Amino acid sequence: MKRATLARVAAARSRRQPLMVVTRLADGAQCLLDAASCEGELPLPAEQLAEARGFLSSGRSSSLAGAAGLFARAYVPSPRLLIVGAVHIAQALAPMATAAGFEVVVIDPRGAFASAERFPGVQLSDEWPDEALGRLGLDAATALVALSHDPKLDDPALELALPSPLFYIGALGSRRTHEKRLERLRAAGLGELTGRIHSPIGLDLGGRAPAEIAVSILAEVIQVRYRGDRVETGA
Repeated sequence: MKRATLARVAAARSRRQPLMVVTRLADGAQCLLDAASCEGELPLPAEQLAEARGFLSSGRSSSLAGAAGLFARAYVPSPRLLIVGAVHIAQALAPMATAAGFEVVVIDPRGAFASAERFPGVQLSDEWPDEALGRLGLDAATALVALSHDPKLDDPALELALPSPLFYIGALGSRRTHEKRLERLRAAGLGELTGRIHSPIGLDLGGRAPAEIAVSILAEVIQVRYRGDRVETGA
């Protein structure tokens, strides 16, 4: 890979921005494309450009059909799971998600909860959720789960998450708790987006223990990542 191209790829990865490099194998000519632009010495016809962007959206690398010797290499952010609330479920969920290949961040301003002793080896943030999410950024390779069961923590996170490109948003709570949550979000002007929230959170596996609930949450996150979110209108 050419030095300038390598630098662009490294910069995009540091910003968690997807980028694709298309190379003509015969002579090494390249172009770089993202969702909005295509730059470089290799012009792509509209058909190949659309195909390459389709590969980029799915994180797939492949040869381009109908074009001799063109290979598209996708560089996409690693999947990330942001956990709001350093609760017992989060203690089980964080290492499970890490083992499944997710970059995990646990967010909780309560120092007694978000401690290295309770979350060994896990990236922790003691910021308020809106501050942490603003710093971390919300992209299409990221999922967010609100587990604190405290509106002071969960609601600000959801208010930022709903209009974002996050691929998954889930919130812990009973149906009654969720109805009250929806009322608050409607009052905040987000009623049309509340259908994005998975609540009750997780697949219905029947488990009740924190680790069992964590399994169901991670299973649903993975399912949505690969099969897409359910389509709903706002409640």
